[in-house]
Amino acid sequence: MMKIGRIFLLTILLLAGVLTAVARGTFHVSYVAYNAVRIQYQPDERQGAMPQLPDWIYVQHDEVAHPAISATVKGNTVVVRDAKGHVVFKAMRHEWANGEATLVIDSPKDEYLYGLGQFQDGFTNIRGLSRRLTQVNTQISIPMLLSSKGYGVLWNNYGLTEYNPCGSQLKLERQQGEGKAEVVNVTSTEGGKQEIRKRHRFVATLDVKAEGDYALLLDVGQKMARRHHLAIDGQEVIYMQNLWLPPTASTIVHLTKGQHTVTANLSEGDSPVLYYQQVKDQTVLRSPLSEAVDYTVFVGSADEVIATYRHLTGNCPQMPSWALGYIHCRERFHSSQEILETARRFQQEQLPVSMLVQDWQYWGKYGWNSMRFDEDFYPNPKALTDSLHQMNMRLMLSVWSKIDKRSDIGQQMERDGYYIPGTDWIDFFNPSAAAAYWHHFKERLLPLGIDAWWQDATEPENDDLLGRRVNNGKWSGEQVRNVYPLLVCKTVYEGLVDAGKEPMILTRSGFPGVQRYGVALWSGDVGNDWETLRRQISGGLGMQAAGIPWWTYDAGGFFRPGNQYTDSAYIERMLRWIETSIYLPLMRVHGYMSNTEPWNYGPEAKAIIADCLKERYRLLPYIEQCAKAVSAKGYTLMRPLVFDFADDQEALRQRYSYMFGPALLVNPVTEPGVTTWRTYLPKSKDGWTDYRTGRHYDGGQYVTTPVTKAYIPVFIRTGYDSELPQR
Repeated sequence: MMKIGRIFLLTILLLAGVLTAVARGTFHVSYVAYNAVRIQYQPDERQGAMPQLPDWIYVQHDEVAHPAISATVKGNTVVVRDAKGHVVFKAMRHEWANGEATLVIDSPKDEYLYGLGQFQDGFTNIRGLSRRLTQVNTQISIPMLLSSKGYGVLWNNYGLTEYNPCGSQLKLERQQGEGKAEVVNVTSTEGGKQEIRKRHRFVATLDVKAEGDYALLLDVGQKMARRHHLAIDGQEVIYMQNLWLPPTASTIVHLTKGQHTVTANLSEGDSPVLYYQQVKDQTVLRSPLSEAVDYTVFVGSADEVIATYRHLTGNCPQMPSWALGYIHCRERFHSSQEILETARRFQQEQLPVSMLVQDWQYWGKYGWNSMRFDEDFYPNPKALTDSLHQMNMRLMLSVWSKIDKRSDIGQQMERDGYYIPGTDWIDFFNPSAAAAYWHHFKERLLPLGIDAWWQDATEPENDDLLGRRVNNGKWSGEQVRNVYPLLVCKTVYEGLVDAGKEPMILTRSGFPGVQRYGVALWSGDVGNDWETLRRQISGGLGMQAAGIPWWTYDAGGFFRPGNQYTDSAYIERMLRWIETSIYLPLMRVHGYMSNTEPWNYGPEAKAIIADCLKERYRLLPYIEQCAKAVSAKGYTLMRPLVFDFADDQEALRQRYSYMFGPALLVNPVTEPGVTTWRTYLPKSKDGWTDYRTGRHYDGGQYVTTPVTKAYIPVFIRTGYDSELPQR
């Protein structure tokens, strides 16, 4: 625990519906940076009752003698003021009972809140929304909030966290009758497979006591959902379909007083429950397993908040310049010959590419993640990487934290007790298990000259910590449920640094502090439709607001239609995904059961993709300068508009527009068949210039500009033109 800055003893009222008890509690207030204060609260009877978990989040623990902010405690309320004495943060209630910690924060109606990581609900402003923070494929839980009111909050808990937990719930009942069946190709922890999925209808009656805005959280009742759907009085309010989805989906709707019919078309095996409550002028964070109410408040602009967050939890290493170009991936290359033929074709077509990616299954007959190439298809992996290096290309390799127990490594790891019990996932909470994993990684893979490492499924997939114990039974999986990806990346990063390698890690999940391990994240196994594209953009902005700077998605979508090479509707969508990816921190294409190379989609698409790739490389000097600022100054490259326009209410309402560095405003096209697109230009002293036409516009207005199949609206912030390479 940090050095105690101030200690307050107080009497509080513990409420459980009614007044039940009076207890004494202690606040620990520690100024951990000039603009950050850590608050910890425990009832007195809790002091020292549970061994403290390791502090995996923070790297800085120094007490600051003369902070620029102040925190005061009065009763059960904590107020934080800025350097001018203005109140910027107020926590109205701190509760701890039976292991559950609850924090209630004042949230005025004109506040906008961002962050918590990557979610598939499509919300950028998450004030009033209800979310359940767990790690699953396509959902990354980072318990960090950023407010338009000039503060941020990092919730220090490793387990499940409920954000604005709903006070009421409604079970939906399945209707009788045979469900509609379909056969789908999906990925799994055993590889690709087919599933037969049936759809069923569920219904319930919702009794609303008062008219207002209501937060809804739909839980399908399985570890992974196949689809999310909810309609109220026949009006669809939630709809998501993908081959894999998180178990919960959230929205906010306006409901009138009285009874409403709720229907949901969901999947066989679902046991849906709808959680709901009226939106309040408060923000609640609650964790069912905790040692204390524990959080850190940051004060300042968005950039100041994120810079201090990174200072305390670990600054980002410099992203290698070769990782900032185009990363080409598909599921999957089947041999060294395929990789080299593809690399040569890129050169022949004069299409720039920086890195090719070998996805899973290269281990072949040796077993899942045996850290060995099957020489029947990869006779000399070192010669493969050498050949790519001669073409000025790099290789990224997929390596899992799951190892087949029948493989030679797996047999040894199982003998030593290095698995999470009942799973095939290595127990990275056990230092000996982590060291053994790295030993095999180092001995088998590092000599091959591979440049970057794709640590896939680091959630671990299927929420496999739930109901298990880790580190030789020392902790329950629920206690540390969300922190597993941090420890996987820590193991690999520290091993690479110790071996003198330049780390570049791509991973599917993360946690506060993961940025210090040379990590980029991507949005997981998503679909390809327009709604999914929109949700990835808002999800990526949630990652940036939570302090995680390096992020991307599978441009074109991971799950693609079977006729993808000739389907004009799909190709139009794919191009919009790729056009947007020019302006993401990393640019990467990927696709399941797909040969994602540009020449497979016809001459017109190939020409447009070629222009996209060339534009990315034209912007590389600008992107590299921003990347240096990410490492040196805690900068954010993909910027929710709250970073630059916190005083512009209309800018704060935008879901999908964002700044790409200091100069470029990006507004992705997320609908089919359009020839014009409407963009809000935030209030800016000198206005904006259309990136394509050069036309000047004043800020603080909506403008409608032409678009073609080949580009999306991008505007230059006047006065920042010199930041960009000359066209």
